[in-house]
Amino acid sequence: MKILEGRLEGTGLALTVAIPRLDASAAADFKKEIEALWKPGITGVSADLAQVNFIDSSGIGALLGLYKRLQPPNQSVKLLRVKPPVQAVIELLRLHRIFEIET
Repeated sequence: MKILEGRLEGTGLALTVAIPRLDASAAADFKKEIEALWKPGITGVSADLAQVNFIDSSGIGALLGLYKRLQPPNQSVKLLRVKPPVQAVIELLRLHRIFEIET
């Protein structure tokens, strides 16, 4: 099952997460698919999470992996169409300081 759809937009990578649960069972495949999509020179990532209803620590780790791939100081990971339960987890972990969140 495909976890992600992605496309390059200039120097940015636009992702759509195509599963309802970004959890331990999906995180390894998420990371493999990111590896296949990643190109040198990417300066920012946007991830559409409209289909994601649940995220756990493994899913958070996968999102943090995106952030860590980017070169400082201009690391930019934008999470789009984030549902309230997912946003609550991100804010509980204070990761809204790292990720730009758009609901």
